[in-house]
Amino acid sequence: MSGAGKKVADFAFKASKTIDWEGMAKVLVSDEARKEFSSLRRAFDEVNTQLQTKFSQEPEPIDWELYRKSIGSGIVDMYKEAYDSIEIPKYVDKVTPEYKPKFDALLVELKEAEQKSLKESERLEKEIVDVQEISKKLSTMTADEYFEKHPELKKKFDDEIRNDYWGY
Repeated sequence: MSGAGKKVADFAFKASKTIDWEGMAKVLVSDEARKEFSSLRRAFDEVNTQLQTKFSQEPEPIDWELYRKSIGSGIVDMYKEAYDSIEIPKYVDKVTPEYKPKFDALLVELKEAEQKSLKESERLEKEIVDVQEISKKLSTMTADEYFEKHPELKKKFDDEIRNDYWGY
């Protein structure tokens, strides 16, 4: 197998080990998303299997002597010379170095967004708990009890009353 093909096969194999398929599947909410995700995983596995089998093997060497016996040495030698003169260029990866810094920057941005999202989720969960607590007590809660939990609203109402502003 050529060096480039082996590198691609090795990279695909390593990539398949680092993908958290179960973790990604847990965050899917709709049946359509699960179906698409399943198709993606199946396609990835097919390509990965093909890379591991088809491109990871060296081609079988040509038995030139067998052909010399059955065809004749003149034409076989000509083909052997042509075959040996073929040089397959080595793959030089020019794309990865260009996009690696961009990808790394996106990963950093992703981690920051994840942290921000987790903090916002915590804040919203606390707010939900507060709203649920208030909704349970709302029928028996006094204004003083409500203003005790929300002093900014008490200040706002006191300012409106003090300034003789009644909303009309």
